[in-house]
Amino acid sequence: MAQKGVQLDRETFSCSICLDLLNDPVTLHCGHSYCMNCIKDYWDEKDNEEIYSCPQCRQTFTPRPLLLKNTMLAVLVEELKKTGLQAASPADLYYAGPEDVACDVCTGRKLKALKSCLVCMASYCEKHLQPHFELPIFKNHKLVEPSKKLQENICSRHDEVMKMFCRTDQQCICYLCSVDEHKGHDTVSAAAERTERQKELEVSRQTIQQRIQDREKDVKVLQQEVVAINGSADKAVEHSEKTFAELIRLIQKRSSDVKQQVRAKQETEVSRVKDLQEKLEQEIAELKRKDAELKTLSHTEDHNQFLHNYPSLSALSESTSSIHIRHLRYFEDVTAAVSKARDKLQDVLRETWTNISQTVTTVDVLLPQPEPKTRTDFLRYSRELTLDPNTAYTKLVLSKGNKRASRMGQHQSYSSHPERFTVYGQVLSAESLTGRCYCEVEWRGNGINVAVAYKNISRAGDGMECRFGGNDKSWAIECLQNKCKFWSKNVQTPVSGLPSSRIGVYLDHSAGILSFYSVSETMTMTLLHRVQTTFTQPLYAGLWLHCCGVTAEFCKLK
Repeated sequence: MAQKGVQLDRETFSCSICLDLLNDPVTLHCGHSYCMNCIKDYWDEKDNEEIYSCPQCRQTFTPRPLLLKNTMLAVLVEELKKTGLQAASPADLYYAGPEDVACDVCTGRKLKALKSCLVCMASYCEKHLQPHFELPIFKNHKLVEPSKKLQENICSRHDEVMKMFCRTDQQCICYLCSVDEHKGHDTVSAAAERTERQKELEVSRQTIQQRIQDREKDVKVLQQEVVAINGSADKAVEHSEKTFAELIRLIQKRSSDVKQQVRAKQETEVSRVKDLQEKLEQEIAELKRKDAELKTLSHTEDHNQFLHNYPSLSALSESTSSIHIRHLRYFEDVTAAVSKARDKLQDVLRETWTNISQTVTTVDVLLPQPEPKTRTDFLRYSRELTLDPNTAYTKLVLSKGNKRASRMGQHQSYSSHPERFTVYGQVLSAESLTGRCYCEVEWRGNGINVAVAYKNISRAGDGMECRFGGNDKSWAIECLQNKCKFWSKNVQTPVSGLPSSRIGVYLDHSAGILSFYSVSETMTMTLLHRVQTTFTQPLYAGLWLHCCGVTAEFCKLK
């Protein structure tokens, strides 16, 4: 409520001409107040009319009233200014700034234009625009958003509004131009040309909007590609870190084992040497004592005493056997053996690292590389695939590490699973196919469909939405004994080439390329069918074994 009162004060003490707080306020006989300069300027424009009126209530005065400052009102306005309301005056919101289109009629400080008139070639504020809404003469005038470029609609040569368009010279002209320098040209009204161009504009907009939709789809595909790349890279890094950590632990374990063996052998040999050393030192002491006694005996002058003692002193105890040191290299052979193991490990790591590095460099995303030409080129993108048991039809038996599927006559004891195909003899790969990848399927029997499909393909029932190639979520090559067909969206396309017992599948997910090849016994590749489309999800390889006795296997590629 306090805020509303402040707003009323502003309006009450504002001049209705300049919309600002009253400056040197004067009050007319009708009771309305204005800035002294504002009302003077307003009446100065009407001096020749000899009748003066109030701009608000239109009450007339004759003669021109003498204007005297309303001191009480002036004091109140000054008090309002002291409160700081002047800076927040709503009038500032209506005045034209440097970037605004100003009213062409306002005098003094101009207000913002509300509309521009293409007939009057002028811009008007809300107040000066009113005649265009009220007077019939302005009924057909064309009002547009305020424009600073109205002058561009005036012919610089004839000073006329350019209402025509010369199709010959592709420029706007006035009527006089059409009968002068543009005489004989193909001219129409600007409105008619606008109508034609508007149609072209709508067509262009439709094209742009369609392109926007296409690019937005591409962006979604790229976003999915980023997710797939990040996920695959994270898994690869996690696996490599785990694998190398295991190698490090194994090497550390072997290092610890060697250290323990060397130390144990060191302790044993040192103990043996020290035991022998102690025996030798004891023997040396005994011999020195015996030598001293014999020396003393040799100096005895009593012959009888010498002969009596000599037999007991001359007898020597059994000597320790001679020491034969084996001039071995001690543990240098261990050092050599460890060094040899190191060299072999370095060779293995160097060779495997080259393979790992080359494998990493083959990962490409949206690179403008040509499609593979030779089988060697295709093998660069080979993928090891396995079959997902949870998707396998119950009459399929998986073997060889889930790489082979065989169609049986009896249902197998599989557990119920929401991803299992319930009617058709189909199965999907456990691994998704993104980026560039290539695989080969070896098959035997009466018929098979080799396919790729989105993970969200339907599984339950016998409808086309569940069949490989019977919907817009799968693409399949059907191989029979003597003919081939391509299926997608339940539409079959005859294939001229004959199928072999080995079918190659090449996918460039980001480029939208899917190709099926017949691979002969000599590994010669013959293109059966090629698809160019847009894949919006990761794909999975699929096999459909038509009847009992059919087998199919993902080949191990070198």
